[in-house]
Amino acid sequence: MFNNNPFDNTEENESPIMPIFTEIEGNIDLDCKGAEENDLPILPLRNMVMYPGVALPVSVGRSKSLKIIKEAYAKKKFIGVVCQRDMTVEDPELKDLYPVGSVAEILKILEMPDNGTTVILQGKKRFEIKEITSTEPYLRANVSFLEEIAPPEKDKQYKALISAVKDLTFNILKTIGEATREMIFAIRNIESIHYMINFLCTNIPIEASQKQKLLEIDSIEKRTYMLYKMMSKEAQLIEIKADIQSKAREDLSQQQREHFLQQQIKTIQDELGGNTQEQDIIELRQKAEKKKWNQSVADTFEKEVKKLERLHPQSPDFSIQFNYLQTMIDLPWNEYSKDSFNLKHAQRTLDKDHYGLEKVKERIIEHLAVLKLRGDLKSPIICLYGPPGVGKTSLGKSIAESLKRKYVRMSLGGLHDEAEIRGHRRTYIGAMPGRIIQGLLKAKTSNPVFVLDEIDKIGNDFKGDPASALLEVLDPEQNSTFHDNYLDIDYDLSKILFIATANNLNTISQPLLDRMELIDISGYIQEEKVEIARRHLLPKQLENNGLEKGEIDIPKKTMNAIVENYTRESGVRELDKKIAKILRKIARKKASEEEYPKSLTVSDLKEYLGMQEYSRDKYEGNEYPGVVTGLAWTAVGGEILFVESSLSKSKREKLTLTGNLGDVMKESAVIAMQYIKSHADLLNIPEEVFDKWSVHIHVPEGAIPKDGPSAGITMITSLASSFTQRKVKPNLAMTGEITLRGRVLPVGGIKEKILAAKRANIKEIILSEENRKDIEEIKDTYIKGLTFHYVKDIKEVLDLALLKEKVAHPLNLN
Repeated sequence: MFNNNPFDNTEENESPIMPIFTEIEGNIDLDCKGAEENDLPILPLRNMVMYPGVALPVSVGRSKSLKIIKEAYAKKKFIGVVCQRDMTVEDPELKDLYPVGSVAEILKILEMPDNGTTVILQGKKRFEIKEITSTEPYLRANVSFLEEIAPPEKDKQYKALISAVKDLTFNILKTIGEATREMIFAIRNIESIHYMINFLCTNIPIEASQKQKLLEIDSIEKRTYMLYKMMSKEAQLIEIKADIQSKAREDLSQQQREHFLQQQIKTIQDELGGNTQEQDIIELRQKAEKKKWNQSVADTFEKEVKKLERLHPQSPDFSIQFNYLQTMIDLPWNEYSKDSFNLKHAQRTLDKDHYGLEKVKERIIEHLAVLKLRGDLKSPIICLYGPPGVGKTSLGKSIAESLKRKYVRMSLGGLHDEAEIRGHRRTYIGAMPGRIIQGLLKAKTSNPVFVLDEIDKIGNDFKGDPASALLEVLDPEQNSTFHDNYLDIDYDLSKILFIATANNLNTISQPLLDRMELIDISGYIQEEKVEIARRHLLPKQLENNGLEKGEIDIPKKTMNAIVENYTRESGVRELDKKIAKILRKIARKKASEEEYPKSLTVSDLKEYLGMQEYSRDKYEGNEYPGVVTGLAWTAVGGEILFVESSLSKSKREKLTLTGNLGDVMKESAVIAMQYIKSHADLLNIPEEVFDKWSVHIHVPEGAIPKDGPSAGITMITSLASSFTQRKVKPNLAMTGEITLRGRVLPVGGIKEKILAAKRANIKEIILSEENRKDIEEIKDTYIKGLTFHYVKDIKEVLDLALLKEKVAHPLNLN
């Protein structure tokens, strides 16, 4: 309870010496005539309040304080002793000091073994600072002395109060077991009641601010009452502590012992002013005051902070609760970056970063225009789909740059845990928010451009279905109140511009597709690839490989050869790798100080890229009946394929299919055979032929899996050509689905198929009438040199495709 071991600070404070008992006879306010007209040098103390009559040792460390002590001691002058409001202030001013202090006399100066200085001071009389008269070489102040109101000498109530204070003091000393006989003897034999009260006020273990309150009370009686209340509270705490100690002493397990020690550490930290828990909570509240969240979120935050205050810092729940509150604080509630409404700048940015892709650019400019006019618009959910390497992901970064928004990318490939989207509940160990909230924490704004990459490659298992969890994220009507399990508060995602990317829409669930605006990014034609390579890929790879801009050039002719002979894709990813391969070899020559070409020619490609890897898709001609050119869409773009059919004698009807065909393609072959049999009279095919001849349909390049309904009309044409032995029109390709009744249905991937046809030097293409709209949307540069035939029925296909001419030696089908 008493300051036998005072605070251990390096600056002015109570020295670790036993309190000095000096009893003052008579009035405690001693003669202060040594003070010159109430102008006193001021000695600021940390964590210590001096009372009149009490003598205490004080450690002095500050240079100004040493000057005060030495000068006053030499001249036998009084000094003013005042407590600081904040112990951390090194050079206190008037605002840093309490107004009421005590005049003190320097009794003795001691030089300590650790080269420190300790001075023994005795309080004389209280005073109040009026104004600071000087700050150098130390503080001086004009003060007015304060009188203390003594109680009546024969006041029985006051005598009873003093007796109660003494009894309470002795009880406390006996309870804590720290009192010596000298201590009890000294208190019992103090004749001056006034001095005893001041002595106890000096030594009870309360904060300096509380001691200061006692010093500022003029009435000795009121001061004694206040002292009694504080001592009563301390006595109760000591009794509770003693009771806990006695119970814990009976049987302390290791765990209980550790907890008890932690409680002791906490108490020590509180006394030393180093309670990090309180500091952390104060910092959280200070940050919360600056947040722009609504009242309901503020109420939730305050409720969670109060939970944190009740937790012990060493408990596991404390870090969980603290991390949750830190996440709440770090989220950008209602904080938005300012959109750039300069449409021309946005168009220039998009054109600079990406060549082509006009539909996507047009959609982004439209969104900006509407946002500019209206000022507030829910952001759309855009899905860019197309083959790999066409720039879907990098387009998202360009969109963010054109809008001057933050950019966040989230890869969904292989994601199969719903908690990755919605977050984990805080009841789980290691719980954390979902990837959406984590993205916002990274962006530090609530309206970034958020790219959901590879949305078609989401999986699902026993942990849930992430695609279903994305429904709330990508629904403009729901995402204004998105609920993350970890956060457990609704968050507004409606201002985020979500851009999803996919290679194949067939694997995306229909409800999810319904919430997105689909934009097709098809493959590039050869001229576009050359431009992209020269404008974007070559400068990027020059920098990546340590070469200067313009140090080497790949002319258009050479770039055409790379695209045609060394890549086979819809995008430009493989082309990027080939350019990187060339520049790595050139970098090696440069580093070795060897000669290398400044401008790469076609003949140089063999040295830098090896032998030609691909040959142009070649049309195989129409010398044989039953061979028809079809058009197919693959993951790397459009391809031409050849459907071959042949007949062989057999005692029974038989249909054989080869070429690694998928189920849908096999079904197309069966439908084609059935149509030929049911319409044999239109083709002048005797019905008995089907009983004597078996049919074999083969699609070459059998190592490549092929599936889909678009080869339907190709198969019918091939079978009709075989049974009639009529040749197929030269330089003709076709694509379309068929029905049993002979209708030709539309198919997808038209642009990629047309690019494949141009590469193979095809001149005419047969399509379904319903695909006419797809052709009209394609630029003229894509379809230049092609003739399109739009059909509704298979009869039109056969009339266009089959020539009247038959082979020179037709099979005898009779």
